Amino acid sequence: MTITDNLEFGTEKPRTGPLAGMRVIDAATVYAGPLAATMLGDFGADVIKVEHPDGDSARTHGRSKDGVGLWWKVLGRNKRTVTAKLSTPEGRELFLDLVRTADVLIENFRPGVFERWGLSPELLHEINPGLVVLRVTGFGQTGPAAQRRAFGTLIEAMSGLAHMTGDPDGPPTLPPFGLADGTAAMAGAYATTLALLHRERGGRGQVIDLSLLEPLLMILGPAPTVYDQLGEIPGRHGNRSPNNAPRNTYLTRDGRWVAVSASSLSVAQRVLTLVGHPEVTEQPWFRSAGERVEHADELDGYVSAWIGAHDAEHVIAEFERVGAALAPVYTVEDLVNDPQVIDREILTTVDDDQLGPVKMQNVMFRMSDTPGDIAFTGRELGRDNDEIYVKELGHDLGRLRDLQDGGVL
Repeated sequence: MTITDNLEFGTEKPRTGPLAGMRVIDAATVYAGPLAATMLGDFGADVIKVEHPDGDSARTHGRSKDGVGLWWKVLGRNKRTVTAKLSTPEGRELFLDLVRTADVLIENFRPGVFERWGLSPELLHEINPGLVVLRVTGFGQTGPAAQRRAFGTLIEAMSGLAHMTGDPDGPPTLPPFGLADGTAAMAGAYATTLALLHRERGGRGQVIDLSLLEPLLMILGPAPTVYDQLGEIPGRHGNRSPNNAPRNTYLTRDGRWVAVSASSLSVAQRVLTLVGHPEVTEQPWFRSAGERVEHADELDGYVSAWIGAHDAEHVIAEFERVGAALAPVYTVEDLVNDPQVIDREILTTVDDDQLGPVKMQNVMFRMSDTPGDIAFTGRELGRDNDEIYVKELGHDLGRLRDLQDGGVL
């Protein structure tokens, strides 16, 4: 097993957490692969981001402040950063030296690119048998679509998500954020920890073939099974659910939107009783979630009328009083100021070298014995070249400067 020393990152304190001592090379770009590496870094892994000398394009995605990409500050957190042009012999040499010290490598180039650069998993395992290689692509390493260029948008379309999302009489609707990439990132971090556990128990390193399509498809529900067994193709339902009712967003008297879900019978009974129609709960069809869906227009009418006749504060208080499920539809401003978010520190503030205090998402879950943390935010391109290549790997500083002048770094 390749275990690195519990390194100090410059002036930062040594990392802690369940993955402390593990070294992860993030050689991926933009979102799915890098986010998986971020999740591993949040729980102690020594993540080294290897970027082309031009930098990961995620550095310029989205909004910026004073020329500094704000998305990068989150995506690049807990990552030391080096540069190397892997398609050159010199860049490949530096990269292989780094691979020898690593536990995990994450890459998301199209199938065959790493092989063309002389970085096939077979070669990587020759020099580091314990290496876990996470390969993230749109469609996977095999199959007729393997070589197709793919982004999350295309996967969200192909998975059936877009076809099921939106108003019944409207167009298919894509999410306004990287849902396919984010889902794949969580699956990738999960798969990587499984592979590390296998290695810990006496196994060896292995290759994880992760597509963007399969994790997203897994969370979309039983549509393939329903089609297989019943021949049905799910369509768009707006904010309603094909599985239960009432379930929708409703407008209050003072112009606030709230969301209601009544997945269980008891909650549905409370909602309809609260809005003044307890007689509906006595109907034979009401006890079946599927049959309630067939009466969604009627149920929505009752709920919408009651909510529309009251201000949001009263609606929220009454739903809470009777134990029914409702939440206001938040903007990000609402979210930042929510008492629950503040109390649990779901968002946290981290000092950044360029921007000062920066608010961002905290680690995703709480572990009682081995909590995660955010040691630092996304760093400037190539900031750790000298520390890693010279101090840790033993390369000559003068040669490093020559490689930098030659465009390799």
